[in-house]
Amino acid sequence: MPTQKLLKVWTDKQIAQMHNAIFVAEHRLAELDWFSDEELARTLDAHPRQDLGVNTMGTDPARRQDWQEGNAGDLDGRTLLEVTKHGRLWLNLRRVIDHHPQYRRIVNQLYGELELACGCGPISGRSANLLISAPEAIVYYHVDCPANMLWHIRGTKRVWAYPLESGILSAATIEAVLCGEKSEEIEYRPELDQYAVVVDLEPGQMITWPQHTPHRVVNTGGLNVSLSTEHMTRRTLRKNNVYLANRHFRRMLGGGFASTQIDGLVPAVKELAIRVARRLPLVAPVPPRGFKYPVTFQVDPDAPHGVRRIEAPAATPPSASGTMPIAVAMSDAHDFNVPTMG
Repeated sequence: MPTQKLLKVWTDKQIAQMHNAIFVAEHRLAELDWFSDEELARTLDAHPRQDLGVNTMGTDPARRQDWQEGNAGDLDGRTLLEVTKHGRLWLNLRRVIDHHPQYRRIVNQLYGELELACGCGPISGRSANLLISAPEAIVYYHVDCPANMLWHIRGTKRVWAYPLESGILSAATIEAVLCGEKSEEIEYRPELDQYAVVVDLEPGQMITWPQHTPHRVVNTGGLNVSLSTEHMTRRTLRKNNVYLANRHFRRMLGGGFASTQIDGLVPAVKELAIRVARRLPLVAPVPPRGFKYPVTFQVDPDAPHGVRRIEAPAATPPSASGTMPIAVAMSDAHDFNVPTMG
């Protein structure tokens, strides 16, 4: 466990905005040795390959179809790191707190300090992915279902976050993402940028936003290293359950079920009802049908951008909506299915 605090002093305003606004705060992760090239290479070597996402992408943020899944083969961690520095790769080390004790200690200390600073009660459902990406990599416009925070450690990146109050993300889209009918990568149009809050993120800064806030990222310099953490509180869990209850009971009973309020008796009843429905076979929601991107490239240090194209196997067909859902079953503590990138 690091001996110093990982959060720098947050203002009362930032603490109040924890789950209610787009804001940036400072941290000390960039001061730790765990994110040096040597330690990253060791982590890549030790990380299970089934939990390593390897992706490449295009340069146009409106062409999300350019996001491709790859295979790292038997390349060692140092080689993967070097190819990423000079190529066009995005490495996602999923579930790092399950596989690496040092990151579990870091994440638990971060959340322990957050609980004390914000007085928000226990923060459960903690998970974290370690993101290592090329100097010009991009992440397409998407929405995350749990509450999440991006703790930036190395390199620079520009983040566009699109406030929910702008009305650009419909309740129907959130419902479809939550149940796995739509991918979390949602439709982007350049004109949406007029609503965005744009932040140039430096090492030692963290950005977060209200749950379900759409966002996209473009790296602007250097090897980028970030820790992406996700969590649930009673309120964030209820919010997801309210959306899912609206969708399920509207389809069962017709009409109504449109309010997304989460405070009061009616939202509490909605949450209880959807939790009970999941356990009753005759009225349970249909489990989401997921989509796995076909592997279309091999990481190759000698290929342009580190990407050597290969013939892709047949992919699971998209859902009826024409999108590509990626549904991952969460624990019963989350009590719903959450799509996740990578």
